[in-house]
Amino acid sequence: MVKELLSLIIYIGIVVLICYFILNFVGCRSKVDGSSMNPTLEDKDNLWVDKLSYTFGDPKRFDVVIFNYDENTTYVKRIIGLPGETVRIDQNGNIYINGKLLKENYGKETMLNNGRAGSDVYLGSDEYFVLGDNRNNSIDSRWSDVGNVSREDIVGKVVLRIYPFKSFGLIK
Repeated sequence: MVKELLSLIIYIGIVVLICYFILNFVGCRSKVDGSSMNPTLEDKDNLWVDKLSYTFGDPKRFDVVIFNYDENTTYVKRIIGLPGETVRIDQNGNIYINGKLLKENYGKETMLNNGRAGSDVYLGSDEYFVLGDNRNNSIDSRWSDVGNVSREDIVGKVVLRIYPFKSFGLIK
Protein backbone atom coordinates (compact mmCIF):
# COMPACT_ATOMS: atom_id res chain seq x y z
CA MET A 1 0.00 0.00 0.00
CA VAL A 2 2.79 2.46 0.93
CA LYS A 3 4.67 1.55 -2.24
CA GLU A 4 1.60 2.28 -4.40
CA LEU A 5 0.99 5.59 -2.61
CA LEU A 6 4.61 6.62 -3.09
CA SER A 7 4.39 5.64 -6.76
CA LEU A 8 1.23 7.76 -7.17
CA ILE A 9 2.88 10.77 -5.49
CA ILE A 10 5.92 10.49 -7.80
CA TYR A 11 3.61 10.16 -10.83
CA ILE A 12 1.64 13.28 -9.83
CA GLY A 13 4.89 15.17 -9.24
CA ILE A 14 6.15 14.29 -12.73
CA VAL A 15 2.84 15.40 -14.30
CA VAL A 16 3.01 18.72 -12.40
CA LEU A 17 6.60 19.29 -13.55
CA ILE A 18 5.69 18.54 -17.18
CA CYS A 19 2.73 20.95 -17.02
CA TYR A 20 4.94 23.63 -15.44
CA PHE A 21 7.55 23.17 -18.18
CA ILE A 22 4.95 23.35 -20.97
CA LEU A 23 3.22 26.46 -19.62
CA ASN A 24 6.43 28.33 -18.84
CA PHE A 25 8.71 27.37 -21.71
CA VAL A 26 6.74 25.77 -24.55
CA GLY A 27 3.49 27.70 -24.85
CA CYS A 28 0.46 29.20 -23.20
CA ARG A 29 -3.16 30.03 -23.83
CA SER A 30 -4.28 33.59 -24.41
CA LYS A 31 -7.62 35.25 -25.09
CA VAL A 32 -8.29 38.12 -27.51
CA ASP A 33 -9.90 41.14 -25.89
CA GLY A 34 -11.19 43.57 -28.49
CA SER A 35 -11.36 43.97 -32.25
CA SER A 36 -7.91 45.37 -33.08
CA MET A 37 -6.91 42.21 -35.01
CA ASN A 38 -10.11 41.81 -37.07
CA PRO A 39 -10.54 40.08 -39.46
CA THR A 40 -7.65 37.73 -38.56
CA LEU A 41 -8.72 37.34 -34.93
CA GLU A 42 -12.05 38.09 -33.30
CA ASP A 43 -12.93 39.31 -29.82
CA LYS A 44 -12.95 36.40 -27.32
CA ASP A 45 -10.91 34.04 -29.55
CA ASN A 46 -8.84 31.63 -27.47
CA LEU A 47 -5.33 31.17 -28.82
CA TRP A 48 -2.33 28.90 -28.33
CA VAL A 49 0.90 30.91 -28.15
CA ASP A 50 4.21 29.25 -29.04
CA LYS A 51 6.86 30.51 -26.61
CA LEU A 52 9.55 28.02 -27.57
CA SER A 53 10.29 29.05 -31.17
CA TYR A 54 11.49 32.51 -30.10
CA THR A 55 13.88 30.87 -27.67
CA PHE A 56 15.81 29.54 -30.67
CA GLY A 57 15.02 32.20 -33.27
CA ASP A 58 13.81 35.75 -33.71
CA PRO A 59 10.34 37.02 -34.57
CA LYS A 60 9.74 37.50 -38.28
CA ARG A 61 7.86 40.15 -40.23
CA PHE A 62 4.09 39.46 -40.28
CA ASP A 63 4.20 37.10 -37.26
CA VAL A 64 1.20 37.60 -34.99
CA VAL A 65 2.62 37.94 -31.48
CA ILE A 66 1.55 38.41 -27.90
CA PHE A 67 3.57 40.99 -25.97
CA ASN A 68 3.48 42.49 -22.51
CA TYR A 69 2.09 46.01 -22.62
CA ASP A 70 2.38 46.46 -18.87
CA GLU A 71 2.48 44.28 -15.77
CA ASN A 72 -1.16 43.18 -16.12
CA THR A 73 -1.91 43.53 -19.84
CA THR A 74 -0.83 41.72 -22.97
CA TYR A 75 -1.59 42.78 -26.54
CA VAL A 76 -1.83 40.75 -29.71
CA LYS A 77 -0.50 42.47 -32.86
CA ARG A 78 1.30 41.77 -36.12
CA ILE A 79 5.02 42.50 -36.50
CA ILE A 80 5.65 44.99 -39.30
CA GLY A 81 9.10 46.46 -38.56
CA LEU A 82 12.19 44.52 -37.51
CA PRO A 83 15.26 45.55 -35.48
CA GLY A 84 17.47 48.11 -37.20
CA GLU A 85 14.80 49.20 -39.67
CA THR A 86 13.10 52.54 -40.21
CA VAL A 87 9.30 52.58 -40.46
CA ARG A 88 7.18 55.37 -41.90
CA ILE A 89 3.50 55.50 -42.78
CA ASP A 90 2.37 58.13 -45.26
CA GLN A 91 -0.91 60.07 -45.16
CA ASN A 92 -2.50 57.48 -47.51
CA GLY A 93 -1.75 54.64 -45.08
CA ASN A 94 1.12 53.16 -47.09
CA ILE A 95 3.84 51.57 -44.95
CA TYR A 96 7.49 52.11 -45.86
CA ILE A 97 10.37 50.06 -44.48
CA ASN A 98 13.76 51.69 -45.02
CA GLY A 99 12.14 53.88 -47.68
CA LYS A 100 10.63 50.97 -49.67
CA LEU A 101 6.90 50.36 -49.89
CA LEU A 102 5.89 47.29 -47.86
CA LYS A 103 3.67 44.91 -49.78
CA GLU A 104 1.16 43.47 -47.34
CA ASN A 105 -2.56 42.87 -47.23
CA TYR A 106 -3.27 42.29 -43.57
CA GLY A 107 -4.81 45.67 -42.86
CA LYS A 108 -8.60 45.60 -42.75
CA GLU A 109 -8.80 49.04 -44.34
CA THR A 110 -6.67 52.07 -45.18
CA MET A 111 -5.17 53.69 -42.09
CA LEU A 112 -6.68 57.07 -41.38
CA ASN A 113 -4.09 58.07 -38.76
CA ASN A 114 -0.39 57.35 -39.07
CA GLY A 115 0.39 58.56 -35.53
CA ARG A 116 4.06 58.94 -34.70
CA ALA A 117 4.93 56.91 -37.83
CA GLY A 118 4.09 59.96 -39.95
CA SER A 119 7.78 60.66 -39.42
CA ASP A 120 10.55 58.07 -39.53
CA VAL A 121 10.46 55.64 -36.60
CA TYR A 122 13.86 54.08 -35.97
CA LEU A 123 13.95 50.62 -34.42
CA GLY A 124 16.79 49.68 -32.10
CA SER A 125 18.67 46.40 -32.20
CA ASP A 126 15.98 44.65 -30.10
CA GLU A 127 12.85 46.61 -31.10
CA TYR A 128 9.85 45.77 -33.26
CA PHE A 129 7.08 47.87 -34.80
CA VAL A 130 3.65 46.25 -34.49
CA LEU A 131 0.23 47.02 -35.95
CA GLY A 132 -3.22 45.58 -35.43
CA ASP A 133 -4.93 44.26 -38.57
CA ASN A 134 -7.92 46.50 -37.83
CA ARG A 135 -5.70 49.54 -38.33
CA ASN A 136 -8.32 52.19 -37.53
CA ASN A 137 -9.28 50.49 -34.28
CA SER A 138 -5.92 49.48 -32.86
CA ILE A 139 -3.61 50.81 -30.19
CA ASP A 140 -0.22 49.82 -31.55
CA SER A 141 3.29 51.10 -32.30
CA ARG A 142 1.88 54.20 -34.02
CA TRP A 143 0.99 55.52 -30.58
CA SER A 144 3.63 56.60 -28.07
CA ASP A 145 2.00 54.75 -25.15
CA VAL A 146 2.83 51.46 -26.95
CA GLY A 147 5.75 52.61 -29.11
CA ASN A 148 8.45 50.24 -30.24
CA VAL A 149 8.09 46.80 -28.67
CA SER A 150 11.18 45.41 -26.98
CA ARG A 151 12.20 41.81 -27.79
CA GLU A 152 12.09 40.93 -24.09
CA ASP A 153 8.40 41.95 -23.94
CA ILE A 154 7.36 39.51 -26.68
CA VAL A 155 5.81 36.45 -25.03
CA GLY A 156 5.48 34.34 -28.15
CA LYS A 157 3.96 33.72 -31.56
CA VAL A 158 0.25 33.05 -31.98
CA VAL A 159 0.01 29.76 -33.86
CA LEU A 160 -3.45 28.32 -33.28
CA ARG A 161 -7.01 29.44 -32.60
CA ILE A 162 -8.45 26.83 -30.22
CA TYR A 163 -11.85 28.40 -29.59
CA PRO A 164 -14.46 28.98 -30.92
CA PHE A 165 -14.36 25.48 -32.35
CA LYS A 166 -15.95 26.58 -35.67
CA SER A 167 -12.85 28.76 -36.26
CA PHE A 168 -10.30 26.24 -34.97
CA GLY A 169 -7.07 26.34 -36.98
CA LEU A 170 -3.62 27.76 -37.64
CA ILE A 171 -3.08 31.53 -37.66
CA LYS A 172 -1.27 32.96 -40.68
